[in-house]
Amino acid sequence: MDANLPKRPNLPGGGLQGTNSFGRTGYGGPCPPPGNAHRYYIHLYALDSTLNLQPGAQKEEVLAAMKGHILGEAQLMGRFKR
Repeated sequence: MDANLPKRPNLPGGGLQGTNSFGRTGYGGPCPPPGNAHRYYIHLYALDSTLNLQPGAQKEEVLAAMKGHILGEAQLMGRFKR
């Protein structure tokens, strides 16, 4: 993901960003509390169509819109601590 990607719902070229788990637009990165490592999962989906979603869509809306359109998927798990 481009570190300089604007933190706004509408992106150049017609792209959209949803609302992240911090309740904001844009990638926030892992931020575990001090202590033990936390697991973070990144999911990648190949879809057979473009999703009809509004800018700032919530995770549940994105997952619901993807139902029946997933051609393949991959998952990456990373552990982070501070």
